[in-house]
Amino acid sequence: MPARYTNLDGTTPDKGPLDMLKWQVGDRLLGKRRRPSAPFVTPVRENDGAAVREAAASLTWVGHATFAMRLGGKLVVTDPVLGDRIQGVIRRLSPPGLRREDMGKVDVVTVSHDHYDHLDLPSLRRIGPEATYVVPSGCAKLLRDAGLPKVVELGRWEEAEVEGLRVRLVPAQHWCMRAPWDRNTRLWGGFVIEGPEGKAYHAGDTAFADDVFSQIGEKEPGIDWAMVPIGAYDPEWFMKPQHIGPEDAVRAFELTGAKTFVAMHWGTFRLTDEPTGEPPERLRAAWDAASLPTSRLWVVDVGETRAL
Repeated sequence: MPARYTNLDGTTPDKGPLDMLKWQVGDRLLGKRRRPSAPFVTPVRENDGAAVREAAASLTWVGHATFAMRLGGKLVVTDPVLGDRIQGVIRRLSPPGLRREDMGKVDVVTVSHDHYDHLDLPSLRRIGPEATYVVPSGCAKLLRDAGLPKVVELGRWEEAEVEGLRVRLVPAQHWCMRAPWDRNTRLWGGFVIEGPEGKAYHAGDTAFADDVFSQIGEKEPGIDWAMVPIGAYDPEWFMKPQHIGPEDAVRAFELTGAKTFVAMHWGTFRLTDEPTGEPPERLRAAWDAASLPTSRLWVVDVGETRAL
């Protein structure tokens, strides 16, 4: 029997097919599912990749949980989803902020977990076999079977030197499944990626858990840039055990002790019921309520590149 993974506290989200039916059908019949009252267009900037291809440290939001990050002269791409749809079904609300052909050479790819909106095999194949892929325990076979041989598989808190960067798998409060029969047989997590310019944290998918973010802050002090999800939280009764909302994202950020919050996981795909533009609005309100400096909050446009 394959290993079955849990969160740090021994739990996994307990939502199953009946809960999905209640959300998708029951809540709709009862009029509980929210829909946008006005159209929202996710801000997008044209990006020809010129800054990304330079050696200088930078961070570009491609959309959802995908970033192109230049550290130590190497290009790192996180949870690449570069196509127009997930699994040919869920379409993008905004185009990818950077085309694959404009990225240039990709050196390192991190994949936080096996859900289709984070481990997208067509996108990984487009990046190709020359990159080194860093994945949680149990995920390597998926990539190798797809013709991607350079895979580093890490357990929780394990680290490796990859292309001159230190990459460490850190916990997340989430779960895994590609098919009904392989639920939680692969590990999930976030990544701390450290180069000469500083230390970046990509949270992957996660709910709020005090022990997760406290331990990351204790074991990885001095995080410079924390990429934290802020969307896919409604309905709360279904999503709270697996996805973090804007207010809890601020709490998580403070526990890590990071310097700069970089918002992600919003405005790209409609996966849940909150209005598309709501997550950054709630994030800014929570940020102000916590009396944090506005200079430390990055809510970037899709395709926007910022110097690190």
